[in-house]
Amino acid sequence: MPEHHHSSALQQALDALPALAAAIGEEAAAREVRRELPFEAFARFRESGLGKLRLPVEWGGFGGSLEDVFHVISTLAAHESNVAHALRIHFDQTEALLLSPRTPFNELQIGRVAEGAIFGGASTEAGTSRPGEITTQLRRDGDHYRLSGRKYYATGTAFSDYARLNVQDETGEPVIAIVPTKREGLNVLDDWDGMGQRMTASGSLVFDDLLVHADEVTPRTLTTLAGRHGGALRQLHLVAVAAGIVRNVVADAKRYVLRHGRPVLHSPAPSAREDGFIQQVIGELSAHSHAIDALVRDNARVLDRSSRAIRNGSADADALVLEGALATARTQLVVSKLALHAAERMFEAGGASATARAHNFDRHWRNLRTIFSHNPLQHKSRVIGDYELNGVTTHLTEGRVF
Repeated sequence: MPEHHHSSALQQALDALPALAAAIGEEAAAREVRRELPFEAFARFRESGLGKLRLPVEWGGFGGSLEDVFHVISTLAAHESNVAHALRIHFDQTEALLLSPRTPFNELQIGRVAEGAIFGGASTEAGTSRPGEITTQLRRDGDHYRLSGRKYYATGTAFSDYARLNVQDETGEPVIAIVPTKREGLNVLDDWDGMGQRMTASGSLVFDDLLVHADEVTPRTLTTLAGRHGGALRQLHLVAVAAGIVRNVVADAKRYVLRHGRPVLHSPAPSAREDGFIQQVIGELSAHSHAIDALVRDNARVLDRSSRAIRNGSADADALVLEGALATARTQLVVSKLALHAAERMFEAGGASATARAHNFDRHWRNLRTIFSHNPLQHKSRVIGDYELNGVTTHLTEGRVF
């Protein structure tokens, strides 16, 4: 757990986190086989109050750091990675509120978070020539707007109270609309068919003449310092989920050896737990998980520095935001290799029986592979190399996937 001063409310919530995560994770492997969406888990998360972790105490929040946020995400993911992943838009939204001007629009959202609301939403659309292109457009209807169209990758929206939608206004400018998820004309479809992260509700949002009030719309900018910082934050959220999954890999591998493992035919060991090769596998998995957790913690501290600099208007804020983008991309590249190796290597701790559907151990590799397919990691390597060799920062300062 992060070692710095916490408000008493935050400390209580963090103290209760292990039990919360364990409760959310009960029967998670079996639920995945049944494709059972974790609505009850989200109800538990709401009750914990951790959704307002990042809001300052004077805003009605817990005043937590980003190190606290990613500690929560990894801890949840170690038991139920779908829930941890499905909170990505929510924590992105709360960070944006923390670093943005105090407009009436933002004040309304801050109040909602403080009261316990969870945010979902969607940006990406399927079928465009490139990811990130937005075609859904508001059309004027008297004093307000209507919206028709479709979004994809609506992660977590099925469990959320409000949906943050990246759309165009009637002139084609990028805007954000935040609307209640229960409003007539907003339909959440559970049509996500990825091999991993199956219960994140990452499928479609369909807008059928959805009413959007004029005061529910605000301009969208990516290249501000806050927008760029948010890009890195969204990426580290995925890495923190991966860190939790690898903890789950270690726990599952140990549990399998202790409860079900047998030494191989030619082993001189009397039990699986005393087999030198199995011990070596568990040791390697433990080391991988330790290294990943350390990288995520360090990266979170880097983003804490850039966040504070933006809030305080520090002269070095631009440099710190760039440092955050680089740190997160580097972390993502290394963790992807360590994590995927661990999820494959865990099967060396058991025989063919470890592949039984009852264990569902393959979900870890499927979940990790899905998470690390969100963004082109080879492209990230190249961008970092271009920066190291030539000082080029073009993609690093877009505020999109860095």
